[in-house]
Amino acid sequence: MVADNEVYPFETEIDGIAEPSNDPIVRHEQLEVYRLSFQAAIDVFELTKSFPPEERFSLTDQIRKSSRSVSANIAEGWRKRRYRAAFQSALNVAEAEAAETQTWLRFANECDYLSNESTRRLAAVYEAVIGKLVVMINNPGPWLLSGGKGK
Repeated sequence: MVADNEVYPFETEIDGIAEPSNDPIVRHEQLEVYRLSFQAAIDVFELTKSFPPEERFSLTDQIRKSSRSVSANIAEGWRKRRYRAAFQSALNVAEAEAAETQTWLRFANECDYLSNESTRRLAAVYEAVIGKLVVMINNPGPWLLSGGKGK
């Protein structure tokens, strides 16, 4: 039987978010950008529970889908880091999904479904996620597996 800490090499848990140890990052869940985007998607889900029923198949679905796609594409990119172009492409999709989520947040705010405070807070989180993704996209070398292919 494998101990939990061998599968999930986290030392501590603070406010429900596992913090990585000083060991090399081996799982996408250890990436700060993943943790930020995942928690933001959970926040979006909770906030959209109060959206009106007529938005269920439009704004609610769109904002939930795009917010979840950010962390999902980060996870996908992490598993594709043998190939620079594939890694960068997946992170680029995550970046685009984060920007899409910011747009849906603005729509929700303009329709008075989200408060200005919630909108500003989440938009700022997604801006931080975008910034971290851009750094990884523009400088993928440290994230690639040794022997990663491509330029």
